[in-house]
Amino acid sequence: MSNPVLQIRGVSKSFGALEASKNIKLDVQTGEIHALIGPNGAGKSTLIQQIAGGLQPDRGHILFMDQDVTTLSTAARARKGMARTFQISSLAMEYTVLQNAVLGALGARGDVYRFFRPVMKDQKLLSTAQEMLALLGLGDVQNTITSELSHGQRRQLEVAVALTSSPKLFLMDEPMAGLGAEASKKLMAFLADLKKQAPILLVEHDMDAVFALADRISVLVYGEIIATGTVEEIRSNPAVRLAYLGEEAEE
Repeated sequence: MSNPVLQIRGVSKSFGALEASKNIKLDVQTGEIHALIGPNGAGKSTLIQQIAGGLQPDRGHILFMDQDVTTLSTAARARKGMARTFQISSLAMEYTVLQNAVLGALGARGDVYRFFRPVMKDQKLLSTAQEMLALLGLGDVQNTITSELSHGQRRQLEVAVALTSSPKLFLMDEPMAGLGAEASKKLMAFLADLKKQAPILLVEHDMDAVFALADRISVLVYGEIIATGTVEEIRSNPAVRLAYLGEEAEE
């Protein structure tokens, strides 16, 4: 197996007496979707924030592309190719679809303080933004105000914005949340293909989606990884069945 794109080594984080992350060890390999699952309050969001740079771990190290990024800011990690989509949309709802995508491409340059009007005349930025919108099937709505999009289209736009930075890793926080059956099916098909461009660390509550998409799954319970393995290994793991999956594991 090749060197992991992401390596989490002994990461721990406490808030007072609460241990939100306990000696976490996890990696994401090239070309895979690695799903992170667990019940509410398991510590998934805390771990993702530490990986993305929003929180500093108390102990341990985070390696990205063989570089220790533990102390780097979110922006610095993004410039190195770590892209994140959020459970709650971070899109600028008052801007058009194209403007959001252009801002994503601009952020990848590390030059987010340019005046907006000249940015929209930058042909390289426009070309990158339009290419990613077309890839996500949003080319026909590029001039639509983002607030007018459907929920599923906004999810697609978030991925398009992330793609403008040519990421080497995606951190995806519940991309299926709020989607209908048809929109979820389309997004799942896209994610299955997207991992060829960059691996995905996927946090998701939709277990059907997890079992259909994941190459490997890590199960987080009370801040600890209790198991990592393939879909079948996780389905048949007694500790996982007891702690999280319950009767779902038998379906």
